[in-house]
Amino acid sequence: MEKRWVEREVKNHTAIAELQESLKIDAVLADLLVKREITSYDDARLFFRPSLDQLHDPFLMKDMDLAIARIERAIQAGEKILIYGDYDVDGTTAVALTFSFFKKLHSEIDFYIPDRYVEGYGISSQGIDYAAEHGYSLIIALDCGIKANDKIAYANEKGVDFIICDHHLPGDNLPAAIAILDPKRADCEYPYKELSGCGIGFKLIQAYAQKNNLPFEEVSAYLDLVAVSTAADIVPITGENRVLASLGLQKLNTNPCNGLSALMDISGRKDLTITDVVFTIGPRINAAGRIDDAKHAVNLLIAEDASLAFEKGQIINTKNTERKEHDSNITEQALAIIDQNPELIARKTTVVYNEDWHKGVIGIVASRLTEKYYRPTIVMTHSNGKAAGSARSVLGFDLYEALSECSELLEQFGGHKYAAGLTMKIENIPALQQKFEEVVSRTITEEQLVQAINIDTEILLNQIDAKFFRILKQFEPFGPQNMAPIFISKNVYTYGSASLVGNNHLKMCIHQNNQTYYNCIGFGLAEFMPMVNSGEAFDICYTIDENIWKEKRSLQLNIKGIRAK
Repeated sequence: MEKRWVEREVKNHTAIAELQESLKIDAVLADLLVKREITSYDDARLFFRPSLDQLHDPFLMKDMDLAIARIERAIQAGEKILIYGDYDVDGTTAVALTFSFFKKLHSEIDFYIPDRYVEGYGISSQGIDYAAEHGYSLIIALDCGIKANDKIAYANEKGVDFIICDHHLPGDNLPAAIAILDPKRADCEYPYKELSGCGIGFKLIQAYAQKNNLPFEEVSAYLDLVAVSTAADIVPITGENRVLASLGLQKLNTNPCNGLSALMDISGRKDLTITDVVFTIGPRINAAGRIDDAKHAVNLLIAEDASLAFEKGQIINTKNTERKEHDSNITEQALAIIDQNPELIARKTTVVYNEDWHKGVIGIVASRLTEKYYRPTIVMTHSNGKAAGSARSVLGFDLYEALSECSELLEQFGGHKYAAGLTMKIENIPALQQKFEEVVSRTITEEQLVQAINIDTEILLNQIDAKFFRILKQFEPFGPQNMAPIFISKNVYTYGSASLVGNNHLKMCIHQNNQTYYNCIGFGLAEFMPMVNSGEAFDICYTIDENIWKEKRSLQLNIKGIRAK
């Protein structure tokens, strides 16, 4: 697939020079910091040394005092408390964290995860009925509820109080809950707005511990769960999230909870990064809700016995294997639908439907089709007599707005700029295919339909040494708004010949001016093999990784793009 190379401009030469001098670092590294809006020694110290004292006071969050007061009253009165959460990674980690913390303080507590296929996303009437029938007078809802006005009203009629801990954008009117913890509330002055749902749960238990003089170790014990949610929910790795992710990864890699330890053992991974969590731990936790019941994921994450955790981890791993089989088969079928139809190939959108596809993986399939064709995509299947779909977008294009223009064809839809879910009548699918194509064609730019590689800066290969990489490592953890820097080096040559690894990967050694030689791996870049073996110079853009082979460590360039001179 053709990709655009976009090189970021160097805008503040003075700040770069001053930072280079104060930190005694390479100008390239100073440039990377300035591009992250780090322009002083103090900024850099906070960036490079995340610590607990950088966490904000949880009581700065609107309604936190009300939430803690209601929980204290419930515990003192012996009320039954139900911890309620969504079925994805963020929701299940949030439930595990909050349940585990309060379980040590209060025996009358349990958790509830809605059934993905019966109850759907968010607060459900069934969940409220369950609480009322079993005597739960307080529900703490995590990673959901901010727009559940009618459901909260229903709960109030049933005599069930709600504390909502959410991180999604509120509607015009807030639900009538006892307390609503959401930094995105217009009236909330909390300094950081991008916490995950589990991150909000963390602030809740931090506040309770602070108010009740509990040692902070009772709270920090759950940082590994916060790191997993932060990674899997693709929230920005900036500000407080960066602190939570950094310290959470330390906990994950040194003393994880039994459930996460089991998943790490089963996946054969250790020394995890944010990326490792996204691709190894997250999918396994998600698979429980996609294929079976997300309660299995919570039971794994709260397991107090290591052998039991490993047993539950094996079950979830089996579900993940089943999920991957569904994912692979459905993706193959969806690609065939498009590839066999020239009209569909020529479109600026993808909208496909098959009544036999598994609802639990259509979001993953939509992401894979978006990667393949790089255009707004909707994948749908049959569910309860309707067509249920997942939609994904490309960088810079507002999917939610496009679906809003098609709303007359939809029974319901929700989501955000880059991902959404929808339900509609099956007979309306052809009309949606046409209308969605018309809306996107009218509003998307040609540039948005070509995937971009955003390049941080140009460097010479001989600038990459052990000190450079050691400082670069301190930019971690990488993630949204703090991505691993992508460098460009021009006029490089292959040393010897490039070779193929697997089916479609390129492995080679390159040099520049016959001076510095680096091993490279280019995943999915086999098409460039004739070019790099031609003996002519070419340009590469890449990240710098550490390759570990038989306990030997060496620097390796992970190539993202190659172009001829």
